[in-house]
Amino acid sequence: MIPFLDLQRINAGFEPALKQAVGRVLASGRYVLGPEVEAFESEFAAYCGARHCIGVANGLDALHLILRAFDVGAGDEVIVPSHTFIATWLAVSQTGATPVPVEPGADGFLIDPARVEAAITPRTRALIAVHLYGHCADMQPLRQIAQRHHLRLIEDAAQAHGARDLGRRAGSLGDAAAFSFYPGKNLGALGDGGAITCDDEALARQLRRLRNYGSLEKYRHDIAGVNSRLDEMQAAVLRVKLERLDADNAHRRVLAAVYTDALRGSSLAPWPVRAHSEPVWHLMTVQHDARATLIAALAAKGIECGVHYPLACHRQGAYAARRWPALPRAEQLAARVLSLPIGPHLSADDARTVARCALHASEAVAA
Repeated sequence: MIPFLDLQRINAGFEPALKQAVGRVLASGRYVLGPEVEAFESEFAAYCGARHCIGVANGLDALHLILRAFDVGAGDEVIVPSHTFIATWLAVSQTGATPVPVEPGADGFLIDPARVEAAITPRTRALIAVHLYGHCADMQPLRQIAQRHHLRLIEDAAQAHGARDLGRRAGSLGDAAAFSFYPGKNLGALGDGGAITCDDEALARQLRRLRNYGSLEKYRHDIAGVNSRLDEMQAAVLRVKLERLDADNAHRRVLAAVYTDALRGSSLAPWPVRAHSEPVWHLMTVQHDARATLIAALAAKGIECGVHYPLACHRQGAYAARRWPALPRAEQLAARVLSLPIGPHLSADDARTVARCALHASEAVAA
């Protein structure tokens, strides 16, 4: 059996340090916005190469609060990728603004900078670049477009902890970045958690207000904020795991190289990595025309796969009431993508086994 994800096995490797961290929080008597959150915010900001980090309850809140801090609201438009997890779109909708989807290129899965400019209107306020599957979006042309049109450039870095573009880490590539620490992420908590990174002091101050009922001083609420705070226990857990993040990402790169070499030239070949980009391979996502059959064949051999994501955002019930432009690339990807197992719980031999079985299954389907 080769599981798609094995959190028990992954977390077992941290168990002594995690128990010590949890004990430290219990002994402190501080459980909300205490020293563990402050320490993690400082450590994660430094890791990302950003001046500020603001811990929040989850990745969706991180995106939503960034948009609110930039005064995005009703009547505004925000450019989003057509192929992404729905949280990217939901964050925009929660502000009252409208998500405007832009397709990936014909041979990729990340938002295509060449198509972004045509989607900009006088109502456009921001552009969300999603670093999907652990690969950074092509940030240099996106930043140039954002600057040319006076737009806020926001990173959705929920799947890209430690990824780099042109030598800089995700979290330091836009005006602000949103992270998720959902347990299955490269840097995963033992529950929900999120963070925002940025360089702007005034923006960081506003975000700290927004996450805490609109307050920086107890019982003084300057704005209508929310309750979205990374708690002390999860911050302590994340501090432990942050110490090993680069090593775990390096292991993911080893596994990705095994897959890439084994699947090269086949119908399952992974997308090529863009020059000057250093992905962290949150997911090993490939494509196949007969996805369901292939997944079933692998399951029969004890290999679990995932699908990220089987229904495009504009086809979800949450967005069914609106008429959307044709988004053929998003629908094609939704029909064809599948994710092979990758992560610290696997060995290189596991990856070779998965790749070999996937190739055999793909050939059998084609025969």
